[in-house]
Amino acid sequence: MLRCWSPADAPLALRAIEASLEHLRPWMEWAKRYPMSVAQQAGQLRRMRGLFDMGQDFTYGVFNRAGSEVLGGTGLHPRVGEGALEIGYWISAAHTGQGLATEIAGALTRVAFEVEGVRRVEIHCDPRNVPSAAVARRLGFVHEGTLRQRLVAPDGVLRDTMIWTLLADEYPASRSAATVVEAFDVLGQKLL
Repeated sequence: MLRCWSPADAPLALRAIEASLEHLRPWMEWAKRYPMSVAQQAGQLRRMRGLFDMGQDFTYGVFNRAGSEVLGGTGLHPRVGEGALEIGYWISAAHTGQGLATEIAGALTRVAFEVEGVRRVEIHCDPRNVPSAAVARRLGFVHEGTLRQRLVAPDGVLRDTMIWTLLADEYPASRSAATVVEAFDVLGQKLL
């Protein structure tokens, strides 16, 4: 289940993140801010929720079906330009290798094209993050290029970034379009 984070999710989020720090730190810049307190985590989630409610950035928690465990996090981010969204994702160390990242990215790709009406969806990853690149490839994204020494890695070293894209006219034939998903708005109205 994907849903917008709530500050009340702080204990669950913190448990999943802190149990996965060794797994996350090589790839996720934000992981270097941990450990943190539950109150600090609630503040982070409150900020994410505010941006979500204002339609500025869409960050989701990934939960088990019962909503009792955080399996990861994901988002649709408008930081890649007008008419485009970037999908980001992380999976807790205890739940990797189960296809969750592919399922999540597929669902958000459907939302981006079918609900948001974008022209382009991107996934960015470090070339050394082979599982993340495999997600993009499996969903039909095209490797557009690798930007050399583009971003500062969590360890402070400049790193390369692969750019994977899927265009609106490519979407219908992609594996993403076949992802089974139900999406609802804030009022519970079915979108997909």
